[in-house]
Amino acid sequence: VFISLDCAEPAPLAEFWAAMLGGQVMFTNATAVGVRADSVWLAAMHVPDYQPPSWPAGDIPKQMHFDLGVTDLDAAMAAVTPWPTRPARRHRPHRGRGPAASAARR
Repeated sequence: VFISLDCAEPAPLAEFWAAMLGGQVMFTNATAVGVRADSVWLAAMHVPDYQPPSWPAGDIPKQMHFDLGVTDLDAAMAAVTPWPTRPARRHRPHRGRGPAASAARR
C-alpha cells in the first residue's frame, strides 16, 4: 500500500515524513518522492496549483489517496465493485513494480 499525499513541494514533505516514521527516501522523480518505513510506503506527489487544506474550517478538504500495487489490474478492479468506489485512474507509478490503481469513494 502506498499512502500518497498531494502537495506543492514533494521533497520537503517526504523528508519530514521519513524523519517522523524512521524511514528513508527511496526514490525521487520530477513529480514524486517515495519514502519507505517499516510498515508503510508513503509518496509525496506534486499537484499543480496545490492549495493546502483549510482544516478545521473545511473550505479546502484534506487531500490524500491510497495506491494499491497489484499483479492483475483488471482482476483487482473487478474485486472492488461490491464497494462504493469509482476508479480514479490506472497507472504504473514505479518502474519495476506491478500496475497500480487509485480508487475514490463515490
